[in-house]
Amino acid sequence: MNQEKPSVSVHPVDSEQLQQALPSRLPGLKSHWRSLLLAFVISFAVAGLGSSLTVLDGWYFALRQPPWKPPDPAFGLIWSVIFSLCAISAWLGWHTLEARSQRHKWLILWALNAFFNVFWSLIYFKWHRPDWSIYELVCIWLSVLALMLFIYPKRRAAAWLLLPYLVWVTIAGVLNYSTIVLNGPFA
Repeated sequence: MNQEKPSVSVHPVDSEQLQQALPSRLPGLKSHWRSLLLAFVISFAVAGLGSSLTVLDGWYFALRQPPWKPPDPAFGLIWSVIFSLCAISAWLGWHTLEARSQRHKWLILWALNAFFNVFWSLIYFKWHRPDWSIYELVCIWLSVLALMLFIYPKRRAAAWLLLPYLVWVTIAGVLNYSTIVLNGPFA
């Protein structure tokens, strides 16, 4: 009883066909390191701008804080990790999107998120208005969600890299609200 297995024909595939068949492959660092570096520079420029508006002065230290608030030095570490993940997400998304219009939308979403992120620091720390900043924090949260939803169908890893940002903005929102409850009203 010698049964023969059906033969499978294999067609040679050139490298261009393989690249088109694997849209989920990562951009190569060898050829795209400059764009990754640029993503990090832009991400940390936004972080630096927001940080320059974050003034821990007498007003800030006079605020009553909830007992679960992380220590102030932890915020720098947390934001550094988040801005690093954002840079990688932006880079992955950029190299995944092929159409110019899609890349344009991606950049607009990132620019809006950067604006909202920096503007929150201005409202909270410079204007001393945690009550106003809670509304602006909703804009940050929605902009992160928009980034995730936009890129998820095209590059899931780029979307998942933004999840810690969304979680942290949620925690920051609860902290912001707690500050309002413990210290308000603000004028």
